[in-house]
Amino acid sequence: MFSRISSIAALEVYDPQFICRYYRWRLPQVIGRALAILWPFLWFVLCLRWDQLWGHADRNVGRRSVQLRKLLTDLGPTFIKVGQALSTRPDLVRKDYLEELTQLQDQLPPFPSEQAFARIESELGRPIAEIFAQISPEPVAAASLGQVYKAQLHSGEWVAVKVQRPHLREQLSLDLYLIRWISTWLGPWLPLNLGSTLTAVVDEFGRKLFEEIDYLHEGRNCERFAEYFRDDPDVYVPRIFWAYSTRRVLTLEWIDGIKLTDVERIRAANLEVKQLVRIGVVAALKQLLEYGFFHADPHPGNLFALTDGRLAYIDFGMMDQLTEEMKEYLVDALVHLVDRDYNALIDDFIHLGFLQPDVSRQELIPALEKVLADVLTQEVINFNFKTATDQFSDLMYRYPFRVPSHFALVIRSLVTQEGVALSLYPQFRIVGVAYPYVAKRLLTDESPRIRQRLLQVLIKDGKFRWNRLENLIQIARSDGGLDWLPTAQMGLRYLMSAEARDLRRQLVLSLTEDDRLHFEELQRLWQLISPELSPAYLWQATLRSLPSTGDLQHTFAELREQVQAHLEHLGRWRLPQPWPDLLAGVGQQR
Repeated sequence: MFSRISSIAALEVYDPQFICRYYRWRLPQVIGRALAILWPFLWFVLCLRWDQLWGHADRNVGRRSVQLRKLLTDLGPTFIKVGQALSTRPDLVRKDYLEELTQLQDQLPPFPSEQAFARIESELGRPIAEIFAQISPEPVAAASLGQVYKAQLHSGEWVAVKVQRPHLREQLSLDLYLIRWISTWLGPWLPLNLGSTLTAVVDEFGRKLFEEIDYLHEGRNCERFAEYFRDDPDVYVPRIFWAYSTRRVLTLEWIDGIKLTDVERIRAANLEVKQLVRIGVVAALKQLLEYGFFHADPHPGNLFALTDGRLAYIDFGMMDQLTEEMKEYLVDALVHLVDRDYNALIDDFIHLGFLQPDVSRQELIPALEKVLADVLTQEVINFNFKTATDQFSDLMYRYPFRVPSHFALVIRSLVTQEGVALSLYPQFRIVGVAYPYVAKRLLTDESPRIRQRLLQVLIKDGKFRWNRLENLIQIARSDGGLDWLPTAQMGLRYLMSAEARDLRRQLVLSLTEDDRLHFEELQRLWQLISPELSPAYLWQATLRSLPSTGDLQHTFAELREQVQAHLEHLGRWRLPQPWPDLLAGVGQQR
């Protein structure tokens, strides 16, 4: 028996073929677990059927969703994780059950400390007394995959010691074997829009689950996350103690902070709740839109407020990566959503994997308009991400949407983050922080791809939309921290470049359209930025941003021709030719 357990226990990565071969000849073990799973599920299905027969299905939906949550919790770690995964799939689960599944707690009663200490000693190869100067006799936290002890190293550092549950790989492997076996039979008969076979979805879930129980993988995730936020004064990430860590034991710096659920202690520590919320949301946006590497499980137990006002993250087992292309299409989707360009939005959904290329646009565009109209007409202060996702979930359930695994975790991350924020600050609205961040990024990012997204916002149907630029500036400055000098330099440098030839033409057209000069738009813009950007300040930015004199002369000549053509159209005016003298003066100042 020991050799059989040790063989599956030694499995470091998810291998469905090995698991299948292993359990194929262990029928008593498989049948016993199958019955333990099937009986409660069979009873749940019978209850649903009874409700349908007596016409009580709608009235009892709340009761059945609670029953399902408790059922999954009782079946243990694998099914808790299955329920959490389903809670991010509005394309598969109706909204009533989604709301209950999001409340699934990743917690189980602790296992005996004697077993935990024996695991630490066997993994690290030394007695507990030689490893730690002291360790708490009972765990300070217990979850479905492991539990945590507070300890002190002989060198004096206080650490958190995370210990995996006994026989966890065996339990997860057996459950995944049964779920996979059932999926091969049921998959072809279920009307699910998954974009792949149900078995492939189970295998992807298994891979993620095995990554989460590999504590060395979690430690590497933690260090990578810390590197991204190395220069961020608002975010703190604990240090990993590699000499005291293995695949089943992880030792990291003890975070002496306040859980974000403890609002009274946060206020007693004179911490600004609203500022903590803003830090968390901005950090989440950076993870998704800048780094592409994000914490997929930012629940209250994984976030701590430090006494100096910083936000500390822990538990890096559930992380995911977005490609550069995914990040770009996310920004595209945001731009097209704001512009109400639903046809382009469908293209974004196709690129991101939410829709198939052959989707019927004639049916979907009116549905998108109807669902998103309420969301887009709300004031930013009244916008709630969970409300928006709830409205959208009905649409996803009825139309051929599917949620790719990456974006299931993105949805989970954002909804969880907003839930934490609302528990701290009920007046909080995620878009109130997200809008300034995205606007600031559009205005300040020098990436050519982000610049193209900015131009999509500012130019539509061949016209430059000054009101959009004003709105972006107002939104970006509302959050503070925007240094206008580098922003102005970047904008002027781009405006004078060969790449911006079409943009210069659009600006000339917009300033001279309707047979009149439009200087009031420039005046409003100047009124917006003048408090932070004096004329002398702007002149210095201009000088630093100008290209070489030869290139500048060519650009000015081209610009003069465009302006002259439009002025002649307006009233046959002519411009003087001060360009050579002006260029000479600029060259001397530079």
